[in-house]
Amino acid sequence: MRKKIQIGFTLIELLVVISILAILITLGLTSFASAQKKSRDAKRKADLRDYKNALEQYYSVCGMVYPTPASDSYEPIICWSPTTIGMLDPLPNDPTSGDPYFCPTPVTDNCNEFGYVLCAQLESESPSEYCVYSSQ
Repeated sequence: MRKKIQIGFTLIELLVVISILAILITLGLTSFASAQKKSRDAKRKADLRDYKNALEQYYSVCGMVYPTPASDSYEPIICWSPTTIGMLDPLPNDPTSGDPYFCPTPVTDNCNEFGYVLCAQLESESPSEYCVYSSQ
């Protein structure tokens, strides 16, 4: 009587391996997407800190006033007197949309020569709006 030698895998074994791989890939993609969101949020926070530093420099160098934005966001922050000093040029933008960071409505109350509030929408944190405020 000859023994039957098994060469290869059964269909059940292949399906089990494929399903385990599918689960692992799904978990990996989910954690990768979450890490990307957290990375973009960290970039937004760092950008707003850069804005805050530039606006505070402007305040101390350019006559103890803050620059006034043209609309709901700032143009490059440059002090023209007594000499030209670029505080933040070019301005960083949101990593997802490419839009500039914004002053909340009403803009005239939140961003003027007396102070500022700059905000960004976060993807992975709650509350989803992160803001920096003038120090003066």
